[in-house]
Amino acid sequence: QVQLVESGGGLVQAGGSLRLSCVASGSAFSAYAMSWFRQAPGKQRELVTTITSGGTTNYADSVKGRFTISRDNAKNTVYLQMDSLKPEDTAVYYCNAARNMFHYWGRGTQVTVSS
Repeated sequence: QVQLVESGGGLVQAGGSLRLSCVASGSAFSAYAMSWFRQAPGKQRELVTTITSGGTTNYADSVKGRFTISRDNAKNTVYLQMDSLKPEDTAVYYCNAARNMFHYWGRGTQVTVSS
C-alpha cells in the first residue's frame, strides 16, 4: 500500500513557475513508476509526465520543454517543475504511483494560472 500526498499548487500568473512535490509513504518507492496527471474542469484526466524506476522520462506534447519531472528516492519524493505556465495549464494535478498492476493516487493539488 502506498499513500501519496501532493503539495506546491497555487495561483500564479502566466509565464510564472511552480514546483509540485509528491511524497510517498510505504516501502519500495524506487521500484515505482511515478507520474503526474491533471484534470481541468469539464475535461478528462490526462497524463502529463512519467518517470520510470530507472529514471526514463516522457512528457505530453503540451508540456514538453516547459515541465520537468524528477525523483529523489532517498526522500520518497517526486517533483514536477513547471515553468512558462499558461492559463491552459490550470487543473488539479494528481500524483500516481504504478508498479505491475497496482496504481495509487494522491488527492491532488490545484494549480491556477491567471492570464
